[in-house]
This record gives sequence, C-alpha cells and structure tokens, in this order.
Amino acid sequence: MDGIGLHNETKVGLLYALKEMTRRETAHMAFPVKRQSEDETEPEPRAAEVYITRLPEMKSYTKKAPFILHQVVTGMDDLRNVNRGTGRNGRLELQSSAVIRSVFCVYHPDEQEGGLALLNLMEEMRISLLKYPILDRVFELDMTEGINQAIYPDTGERGTAPFYIGEMVTTWKLPPVKRMDAARVINGLPPVDPMKALEKKG
Repeated sequence: MDGIGLHNETKVGLLYALKEMTRRETAHMAFPVKRQSEDETEPEPRAAEVYITRLPEMKSYTKKAPFILHQVVTGMDDLRNVNRGTGRNGRLELQSSAVIRSVFCVYHPDEQEGGLALLNLMEEMRISLLKYPILDRVFELDMTEGINQAIYPDTGERGTAPFYIGEMVTTWKLPPVKRMDAARVINGLPPVDPMKALEKKG
C-alpha cells in the first residue's frame, strides 16, 4: 500500500503477514450477512473480511460482519539473557515483541447458531496459529504467553445479538533491530566512531 513503509520485519509487516494468513485459513468458511436497507435481495453468505488497525467505518461494524480485525496493542524492546547464564556466562541481546488483539464478529439470526458460528471461526484461527506459528519466516508466535480468548455476552443489557463478538490476544517475537555498536565490532571497528566522538567534543 502506498504511503506505508517498513513492511518487512516490523509491527506493520506482522499485521500484513497475519492478514494474509487469516484470509488464507478462513476463506473456506461462509457466514450469513445482515441485509441492509439498500440491498434489493438477501445477501449471499461469505467469508469473513480481514482488516488491520481499524475498520473502514468503525461505528458501522454491523455492516461489515462477518469480519476479523487485527490490531497492535503493545510492543516491547528490551535486553534479555539469551543463554540464561549469570555473570560472565550471561549474554544480553536485544529482543522485540508485539501483542496483537484480534476481534472476531459474525452475524446470525439464530442465537445458538450465531454463538457456534463465532466459536467455529475463532477455533479455525486458533488451530491455524498453533499449526503455523511462524509467519513470513520472521515472526514467531510466543507460546510462553499463550493464546488468550474471550467471548463477549450476546444477551442481556450488554448483549450484541444478532451479532456475536469475541477476541483473541497473541504475542509475537519480532526480528530485533541490529544495534550500530554491535555491527561495528563484528566488522572489526571500534564500538564508537572516533570521528563522531571528536565532533561531540568540538
């Protein structure tokens, strides 16, 4: 998409990889679509559309169902002990991760069937993630954090029926950014560029 860069090994790249994987793994699943006032005939069932960051029209989610929405919730960059040693045996490396919130929404006129349809879509995604935990050969699902799921109430005051909504939260390991000092050492150069150090003193 024009205007968006850093696709490959960033959170943006993770969203696009997750979008592509989701479309591929759920394309065979068809769900009812609510008839809108402008529709001349009853809409045909279809697969869930997949969005990233936001819905095109966030307030009109009833027009978009069925859909899956992937969002970045938080990210972390920190130094971690990669070999679990201590003292001289310990080695710290930069590690990066992102937490993704995935929202699932389906429509169904029947409450029981609607609840099952939502669960079926979420289960398809859960199983696919467990089977294929690495995306684009660079993004790895962090199973130490697990896959967390929640289904919102569909009846009562907070109910959403005939729309059924759930969410899934996953944590992904991102390729760490190579720090400049480490790159200099690997290439046989001093950790600090002497010319830049002189410039700062001047």
